[in-house]
Amino acid sequence: MSSSCSGLSRVLVAVAAALVSASSPCPQAWGPPGVQYGQPGRALTLCCPGVTVGTPVSWFRDGETRLLQGPASGLGPELVLARAESTDEGTYTCRTLDGALGGMVTLRLGYPPARPVVSCRAADYENFSCTWSPSQVSGLPTRYLTSYRKKTVPGADGQRMSPSSGPWPCLQEPPGAARCIVHGAEFWSQYRINVTEVNPLGASTRLLDVSLQSILRPDPPQGLRVESVPGYPRRLRANWMYPASWPRQPHFLLKFRLQYRPAQHPAWSTVEPAGLEEVITDAVAGLPHVVRVSARDFLDAGTWSSWSPEAWGTPSTEPLLKEISVGDQQHTQTEEEPQADSPAPPRPSLLPDPQPLDHRDPLEQVAVLASLGIFSFLGLVAGALALGLWLRLRPVEKDGPQKSGLLAPMISVDKLPGVPNL
Repeated sequence: MSSSCSGLSRVLVAVAAALVSASSPCPQAWGPPGVQYGQPGRALTLCCPGVTVGTPVSWFRDGETRLLQGPASGLGPELVLARAESTDEGTYTCRTLDGALGGMVTLRLGYPPARPVVSCRAADYENFSCTWSPSQVSGLPTRYLTSYRKKTVPGADGQRMSPSSGPWPCLQEPPGAARCIVHGAEFWSQYRINVTEVNPLGASTRLLDVSLQSILRPDPPQGLRVESVPGYPRRLRANWMYPASWPRQPHFLLKFRLQYRPAQHPAWSTVEPAGLEEVITDAVAGLPHVVRVSARDFLDAGTWSSWSPEAWGTPSTEPLLKEISVGDQQHTQTEEEPQADSPAPPRPSLLPDPQPLDHRDPLEQVAVLASLGIFSFLGLVAGALALGLWLRLRPVEKDGPQKSGLLAPMISVDKLPGVPNL
């Protein structure tokens, strides 16, 4: 913890020194000794090194005898430029009243820093790195000061600071690189990154809030190989490995996306394999194919990785040889891979088979079974309708049993009108 505090203290001291240097009329040395910096279009003051304050001096451009400012100006060891231009850049010399050389100053013009452009990425679940670039070219020597802290968590009394929330310096690896790394980050925590651009004319800060689950982007898979499958002119086998930067494979898995295409075709075909290998079954026979693969967290956190380096492969042109035993002799039979759009006819077997060969088309068998089912259903429906109609029209018994016989009258003869009783 003490090293972290001392590192942060150095950051704050550097920023304060840059601000003081930019506001001072005679700024302190920033970078190589004997160099002073200014902004085009602004007034600036050059100070003669090696003389005490108040000592009158004469100023010259290096290599010129023309006097720029004499000792009678009342400015002492200072040379004032009311409006600096690009033509004012160069080396200036100052001399005391006795003609001795007081010192030499080199003037360089540039611009104050602007807020840098910062982006962060996590290649695994434990570490993440941030990179930056200037949003405006200053033309001056520039340093970057980087730190981070864990964001505060809202609580019952508003925002509460955790003792372990930082800030800590974000280590630039290697020193001076436009990249810093945070080790041992927590996956479910949020962090605030501070990148400050500092040059002799000032400082500018960019703050960026990140979380590991949103910036997770694995490195591309490694070791991609593409091989032909002997005897199959439309197949290729591709396999690869996890990226070396993904250290916790047993606990956090990756899923993969594979793309392939023939060399002459611009469009890619995409599949998502279930593991570290995929067999391509629709390759174009005789043509070389290019294959690439990318990775992503298996729970879809973050984004897909960049594509792996491309690998090439050409399907096999050799026929598939199959050894068949007939008796005590070995026979070699050549087989061809069936095409996807034309089913291969059945081939006679050289081995004795107690089961008879069935050459009927499976689709025909399904059609016959469906027809039989439909006719059976229609027969059942017709029988049910006939039974219901018979039950509807059969005679109902009233007032005792009726006379038997098919020709029995519906009404008794003695009840007909005009018929005398016998």
